[in-house]
Amino acid sequence: MTNPTQALERFVRPKTILLTSYRRNGTSVGTPVHIAVNGEHAFVRTWDKTWKFRRIRNNPVVEIAPATWRGQPTGPASRAHARVLDGSEALHAAHALARKYPVLHGWLCCKKGNDMQRPVFSSCCCT
Repeated sequence: MTNPTQALERFVRPKTILLTSYRRNGTSVGTPVHIAVNGEHAFVRTWDKTWKFRRIRNNPVVEIAPATWRGQPTGPASRAHARVLDGSEALHAAHALARKYPVLHGWLCCKKGNDMQRPVFSSCCCT
């Protein structure tokens, strides 16, 4: 694991962030998600059938903010660009999440048909 960039350093310790994505009409929608930071990338995971997945696929501009597990922000938001990962990138992100959350993203996700291959987002270039 590489050192986080200065912009992502404050997301290393929090277990949950508020990921805000945008609908086609510009309305923001916040969702609490787990995060793992590796260098200049922050990884989150979701199912490919969720609305946040579809919103990010349509509009890669997101905001991420440290939050409680219920989605209440505990710090300022940072603008980021998200993209859907696949193949070796998705596997790398899945392993980063599994290191931080060994039970949920390591053991439970793998019990249901190797979900390590499921789509994962990479939030990068936080400014």
